[in-house]
Amino acid sequence: MSSALIEVRGLQKQYVMGAETVRALRGVDLVIERNEYVAIMGPSGSGKSTFMNLIGCLDTPSAGEYVLNGQPVAGMKDDDLARIRNREIGFVFQTFNLLPRSTALENVELPLVYAGVGKAERKERAAGALGAVELADRLDHRPNELSGGQRQRVAIARALVTRPSIILADEPTGNLDSRTSEEIMALFHRLHAEGQTIIMVTHEPDIAAHADRVVMLKDGIIASDRRQTRVPVGVLAARPESALSEV
Repeated sequence: MSSALIEVRGLQKQYVMGAETVRALRGVDLVIERNEYVAIMGPSGSGKSTFMNLIGCLDTPSAGEYVLNGQPVAGMKDDDLARIRNREIGFVFQTFNLLPRSTALENVELPLVYAGVGKAERKERAAGALGAVELADRLDHRPNELSGGQRQRVAIARALVTRPSIILADEPTGNLDSRTSEEIMALFHRLHAEGQTIIMVTHEPDIAAHADRVVMLKDGIIASDRRQTRVPVGVLAARPESALSEV
């Protein structure tokens, strides 16, 4: 039996737009092991957003196989995909996606509400997740009372609260300044050191430099898949023009 957390074989996704068929993914093969820290990169139109939606169980492939934590999910129905998403995947988005009228604690509780967890356990686990991202003193604050970095920490706590197999982060520093971005990357480093698998979609080379592995998509296929020595926490990686032009 495979020890991989994610296995995709021949993954394809096609969209029909008017008279045109768009082949967003053209046959992707990828294996991600437990406790890997992977950055997915690629230019606009490369298929990286489509790939993220597929591995996040937000969409289904047109063809190919996808096995997540030993479960074949490529052919699952929407209700089954929703259960898998809630149990296996913690999402972190560029725009935070917090409920503006809810407190930090209530925002973090939300996935547990969907999972049917009782009120007392929900509050205990949500408070613990906020403590893990160093926001134990902000439980009752609403998003407009928090900085951008604090809002992203709330989003990360919400992703962690279900104890998922994977943190799937989509441009997690896209709305943050450089200093706050480094703080969020330092938090990801710590979560990875504690055993969390992290998959991060980004177009920024300095953010991808924090991962141990970079998968580059181009024209719907994997153009390169390389391992690297990550930059130290707190050190901004340089952004050479040549690297930026590639993504």
